[in-house]
Amino acid sequence: MTNDNVNQPKHYTQGKVECIDAIESATCRLVGIMAVCVGNIIKYVWRFALKNGIEDLDKADYYLQKLRKKAREQDGYKSTNRSIT
Repeated sequence: MTNDNVNQPKHYTQGKVECIDAIESATCRLVGIMAVCVGNIIKYVWRFALKNGIEDLDKADYYLQKLRKKAREQDGYKSTNRSIT
């Protein structure tokens, strides 16, 4: 079996779940930069052990800090199950 680095790279497929499917589910109620940050956090944490190690965790941390800052700036943001824009 050959590795398809475009459509199904090994570092994005673990078990029965592909990273892109997890990102789609995790960001379905988010928009804009918050969706981008959450997607990138998932992507980099997902692949770190199979691709770039600590560098990927550093990238995930960068996006987590950006997400945290944006969430705190958002007027009235609280930890609830509401949509975040």
